[in-house]
Amino acid sequence: MNTLAAILATLRRATGSITGAVGFTIFVLVILAALFAPVIATHDPDALDVMNRFAPPSAAHWLGTDHLGRDLFSRLIHGATIAMSVALSAIALALAAGTVLGILAAYLSDRGERVILILFDVIAAFPSLVLALAIVAVFGPSTGVVVAIVALTMTPHFGRVARAQVLTLKNAPFLEAERILGASGARIVFVHLLPNIMGPLVVLASMDIPVVITIEAGLSFLGLGVRPPLASWGTLIQDGYQFLSDSWIPVVVSSLALALATLGFTLFGEALRDAVDPRIGRER
Repeated sequence: MNTLAAILATLRRATGSITGAVGFTIFVLVILAALFAPVIATHDPDALDVMNRFAPPSAAHWLGTDHLGRDLFSRLIHGATIAMSVALSAIALALAAGTVLGILAAYLSDRGERVILILFDVIAAFPSLVLALAIVAVFGPSTGVVVAIVALTMTPHFGRVARAQVLTLKNAPFLEAERILGASGARIVFVHLLPNIMGPLVVLASMDIPVVITIEAGLSFLGLGVRPPLASWGTLIQDGYQFLSDSWIPVVVSSLALALATLGFTLFGEALRDAVDPRIGRER
């Protein structure tokens, strides 16, 4: 109950500003679109109607159709599902792997810590696009490959934060008291350390969601990510770009959906960060 009250209090602080409220509204709308895409969509996103290609917006097709006569509104809604499934899966994997490696780095010997930190540096040294090209060349483009690429590139991000948090807390008096009372290492980590370091990590994850959405769209635009006919926002932009002289609507509405989603998640992530640590908001 106390945890729920703390979460609600944090949300109230985060949405207390105009930017936070706008970001939270967009956040909720995108999540709802992703969850209920089959209900919200007015058509099958993959249904072809080549006799009705590039149809303008109408009562039958709210945003018109693309070069294959597919309903743009339905494909945009299903694109939210792709974006959120990739973002949440990749961040969950990166968060889990980064947290484990960060805790190990904080507790291992100097040599073990150096090995993990060097691993983080090596991963971070590779540009995401170069890493994506290498992995796609081996495994081929797919949704799973996109998730793996993003999770791998973001693991050092979470790992360094987790390590810093553990180094700050591991010699805290309350943990020393637990050790004196005979608490096992597992109990100290899972009962005391993890709950205390998860706050900053969750905030970091919320701020990374728009980054992941943009990376996924970029990889799909280049043909390295989600494969057609799946309705990724990146593939929608790429398809529309190829037929820009025939209709500008597919490119514009797909780009606006991507821009609004990333803007909303960015605003909400920043508001959540300021709510968790009010000192940041005052400094800004």
